[in-house]
Amino acid sequence: MVTIGDELDKAVQGAFTRPLPKSAGAQMRYLVKQHQRSTRRVAELLGISQRTVERYVKNQIKTPRPDLADRLEREVRARWQPQVRARAKQTAATTGGIMIDVQARFGYTAAPGSTDDARIRHLTLALPPQHVARLFTAQQASATEDQLRQIAAEALGDVYFRDNGHRAHGLEVALTDLIDLEFEL
Repeated sequence: MVTIGDELDKAVQGAFTRPLPKSAGAQMRYLVKQHQRSTRRVAELLGISQRTVERYVKNQIKTPRPDLADRLEREVRARWQPQVRARAKQTAATTGGIMIDVQARFGYTAAPGSTDDARIRHLTLALPPQHVARLFTAQQASATEDQLRQIAAEALGDVYFRDNGHRAHGLEVALTDLIDLEFEL
C-alpha cells in the first residue's frame, strides 16, 4: 500500500549525496557509530544479541537473514545524512516546493448542481512551499497517515481544483483511494 509518509521520505532520500553503505558490516558499524559506540543499543534496536552485532562489526558474519537485512537497511536509511535531509526539506518548504504525481479517487463536497461523484484522476503538478511545509511539519510531528492524506487533499484542492482561489470557491476535496503516489524534490 502506498503511503504519503513513505513517499515523502523517498523524495528526501533522493537528495542524498553519497550512497548508503552496502555490506552488512558497514551498515552495522554505521549504526554503532550513530549510537555512541553502543553495540547493546543497536542490538536492542534490531532485535538481535549484542554478540551478533559485534560479529557483524568485525566482519565475522557477512550475510544477514533477509528479515534482519531489511531492518538493518531501514534503520541505516532513516539515519543517513541528516544534514542533507534537513537541507532538502528546508529548501522544499521555503523556496522550491515539490512535484507530486498522484493517481487516486477524489471526492468532492460542492455546490448543488455540480458533479460531486468521486472518480479516479491522475494528477502531476507542483505543490507550492507552504503546502510542502505543512506536510513536512505534520510528518515530523508524527501525524497519522489519514492526517497526512487530509493535508495532501487540501493542497491538491487548493492548487488544482480551486486554482489557488480563482475558481470553485467552497469546494472541499477528499482523497479516498490512493492508487499511486510519487513526490520529487
